[in-house]
Amino acid sequence: MGSEYLAAWMFLALTILLMAGFPVTFTLIGTAMIFGGIGSGWEFFELLPLRIWGAMNNVVLIAVPLFVFMGVTLEKSGLAEELLETMGKLFRRIRGGLAISTVVVGALLGASTGIVGATVVTMGLLAVPTMLRHGYQPELATGTVCASGTLGQIIPPSIVLVLLATIVQIPVGDLFMAALLPGLMLVTLYISYIFIISLIKPENAPPVTMEDDEGLDRKQLFKKIFRALFPPLFLMIAVLGSIFAGIASPTEAASVGCVGAVLLAAWNRRFNLDILKEVSSTTTRLTCMVFIILVGANAFGLTFRELEGDELVRNFLFTIAETHDKWVVLAIVMGVIFLVGFVLDFIEIIFIHVPVLVPILVRDFGFDPLWICVLLAVNLQTSFMTPPFGFSLFYLKAVTPPEIKTGHIYRGIIPFVLIQLLGLLIVVFWPKIATWLPTIVYAR
Repeated sequence: MGSEYLAAWMFLALTILLMAGFPVTFTLIGTAMIFGGIGSGWEFFELLPLRIWGAMNNVVLIAVPLFVFMGVTLEKSGLAEELLETMGKLFRRIRGGLAISTVVVGALLGASTGIVGATVVTMGLLAVPTMLRHGYQPELATGTVCASGTLGQIIPPSIVLVLLATIVQIPVGDLFMAALLPGLMLVTLYISYIFIISLIKPENAPPVTMEDDEGLDRKQLFKKIFRALFPPLFLMIAVLGSIFAGIASPTEAASVGCVGAVLLAAWNRRFNLDILKEVSSTTTRLTCMVFIILVGANAFGLTFRELEGDELVRNFLFTIAETHDKWVVLAIVMGVIFLVGFVLDFIEIIFIHVPVLVPILVRDFGFDPLWICVLLAVNLQTSFMTPPFGFSLFYLKAVTPPEIKTGHIYRGIIPFVLIQLLGLLIVVFWPKIATWLPTIVYAR
């Protein structure tokens, strides 16, 4: 193989080093510098500072630290505990009611915080022991928490959607609108699965016994439900409503969300100087992680294009399209994203694979960029749930009771990964699920 395949060798080296556990940023920059030096000489990297400055100058990316701050603040406010307790009582008499309430809470927290680690850890600490105590199958309990905790990656506002929109260069607000219905569809599919499995195997998800209802006053229950539901709904309306109505840009709406999160934390009497320091520290660490990977990805992308790697990928996909059609190409791309999700984090996939594959799908094969981004977001959500490196699995194992083994978590997540793939297929065959809401909003 000659120098025309240097980009392929670079990509292979990157994949091997990442799978070996080397730090993402240094691996991206290192492979870019080595192969770029071999293929184009060191003078080529004089362009790199301008490219990095251009990425850092992107106003939309300011939304990333703002959404992180909002999510961490809400996680510290006690919102999740209150939601889980209240939803558990609301669905207590239904078979599978505790698991259904966990999905509802995951969706609400996803729409208001969007931080997978915080959501999974909180629900793992509270929901899993409760479900086990009431006789739930360990696999169903752990699978429900893992899957529900990842809903924040598809239900807006989501950091995944912000990064995807920035890289593909489409409006963030449009992608938020496009992802809303697919996100709610996944919630419905999860709840349907739990309800069906509780009918087929009632011993796996029994209802809460009447003894647990003693001392429960209906008026007090509805009061608690309102108190628990109002904060996330208020935040959803404040953030998403201002974007959809065209009142604020995503960055401005994110700042509204930060203020709303602080007010809600203060309302729950869970906001003080120590919490502010902790929230600021966590936000800084997470933001630095995202942006330093972005710097590495820019270096890698610059070299990859200089070595004509995008032409190599384009020619490969066109070769497939000659013997089949563009839908086979789409299936292969989605299959690749799904498989690399087993070993790579969603941020790495967004910064490494998306800039190479999506422009080809949009420009050369004519796919709608908004629809493609929704498909990618649904697909990327599975990267949190697929072993061996699914972060949702790690977070849950760290906080579950000792009787929960890794095997329980791995077996429990399989049905939800299959449901996720079913949701992906539904959006593929019915694109209007993603495109209908933006069309309606812009038709006003």
